[in-house]
Amino acid sequence: MSKTARNHLEDVIEYYDRTRFDYRVAWDDSEHPAVHFGFYDEQASNHKDALMNTNRVLADRVNAQAGERLLDAGCGRGGSCFWLAKNRQVRPTGITPVASQIKDCQEQAQKLGLQEQVNFVQADYCQTDFADASFDIVWACESLCHAQQKGDFYREAFRLLRPGGRLIIAEYIRQKRPLAAREEQLLAAWLNRWAIQDIDSQDEHLSHAQQAGFAKVEMENVTPFTRTSLRNLHRNASNWLWLSHLLRWTGLRSKVQHANMLGSIRQYEALEHDLWFYAILTAVKP
Repeated sequence: MSKTARNHLEDVIEYYDRTRFDYRVAWDDSEHPAVHFGFYDEQASNHKDALMNTNRVLADRVNAQAGERLLDAGCGRGGSCFWLAKNRQVRPTGITPVASQIKDCQEQAQKLGLQEQVNFVQADYCQTDFADASFDIVWACESLCHAQQKGDFYREAFRLLRPGGRLIIAEYIRQKRPLAAREEQLLAAWLNRWAIQDIDSQDEHLSHAQQAGFAKVEMENVTPFTRTSLRNLHRNASNWLWLSHLLRWTGLRSKVQHANMLGSIRQYEALEHDLWFYAILTAVKP
């Protein structure tokens, strides 16, 4: 791993360490704790249900079956792994480079009695120690964004999947490259505060997947189903920004925490300026 890549990974780890409290208290502290956005449709009309509904939508898209081995690449606090084990009876392995998240996942697995069904490993999803063809499904929900080179993720996912295995990704997608200078600045004002260096366009993602060897690569813009969740985060962050400023000034809130709140505001502003969209990508290893 290059020094630049190592430094970026350290930034990602610091971001999730510093914002651990925020995600737990301000977003979701259920038995299936989510650090992703919610999917609003006829089956979900409130925040908690929409967060769980994201798991259902992705599981349906990838046709997750009982007994299948699934890698949650960037598992966060383990919410999707727990949901999948309980509701689809798959065998999830969650990976994240963040040691504090692994600790949270293992503790929650014990509380839920799922320690025999789920497994958590501290690892970088672009370079793992798993053997070739170890999984039936690779799942990445709002985690691929953190990869410096998205192509590295696709190549590793392809290696890890058995023939016929499926890839499912929920991700932020830039509208084009390049945007106008002011638009790039607004996008970066969101991304960089969330420890994301950049996001790729639809064409770039499709190219990465195809070059890695995937077939049946499809991407769907599902922003209409996630817009309520995106807007809710913007509203909550805007309402409490004054308190974050005060706590930052008094030293009770870290620079990373305050930046996270500002990023939560900028993400929706960038969406309203049509700089990015929320998409689901699926692909198959031939």
